[in-house]
Amino acid sequence: MRRLPPLTALEAFVQVARLGSVKAAAEELALSTPALSRRVQALERFIGRPLFDRKHQALEINADGQRLLDDIAPALDSLSQALENIQSGGNQLRLRLAVMPLFATQRLFPHLGRLRQQHPQLHIDIETTPHAVARLGEGLDAAIVLMAKDIDPALYAHELDHEEVYLIGRRQLLEGPHALTSPEELAQQTILLHRDMVLSFDAWKEAAGLPDLQPLAVDNYDSGQLMLEAAAQGLGVAVMHASHFEQSGDPRLVRLFPIHVESPYRYFFVCRPRALQTRAVRIFRDWLVAADI
Repeated sequence: MRRLPPLTALEAFVQVARLGSVKAAAEELALSTPALSRRVQALERFIGRPLFDRKHQALEINADGQRLLDDIAPALDSLSQALENIQSGGNQLRLRLAVMPLFATQRLFPHLGRLRQQHPQLHIDIETTPHAVARLGEGLDAAIVLMAKDIDPALYAHELDHEEVYLIGRRQLLEGPHALTSPEELAQQTILLHRDMVLSFDAWKEAAGLPDLQPLAVDNYDSGQLMLEAAAQGLGVAVMHASHFEQSGDPRLVRLFPIHVESPYRYFFVCRPRALQTRAVRIFRDWLVAADI
């Protein structure tokens, strides 16, 4: 059998070629940038020709590199899948997923039965950790997160929605003797804010033309479900997304002041690019996108 280069060198080459960045590939493989560069250079010495064009400290795959990538990447993916199969006994796939509790309750869990029917071998460990992105690749395979800024370009990200901000309160705020008649009256109300959506009320005030509006108080929550219940109990006005209100199906709640306000926050499915090489992550990602949850 012909001598082969080290598998670590091939893995480094594939990651740099796929991600287009030495830094991103090094982070994906938990290596320093110099260490990863040495592995790529070792492969180039083994082959006897360069695989990348060096341009101002950046690597751009050349024709030889692209031909090698096309030939070996499927084989490495098959090897990874074979190892995954033997680790799982060949009949079970496992995904370690972080997701926000309200998204899971309202939008994910009602559809997971269909996923189980389509892929009975896929099992999902669910976490509600508040620092999901930082733990990708270290205990988590993927996450569904709510973000107000662009995702780190070193990560794979798929945007799941782009919503409106709603003010949500108990029905008596529209129908009772103390019904609100204008947005200015929010100055006498307590506002309920999620710690992951602190910019939502500012966005609503700007759209309403009341940037200087100060409520009676702002109460902070880390649970959307508890915010909805607090609003239903008359403890304040919740600032949330349209889907949070619509999918709650709670007759005690109403939307206040139907002003169109684009949310600064979006839900994303995120993972490290390397995770997409595993079948469990690919199955879930493809299903999530197709289901349009």
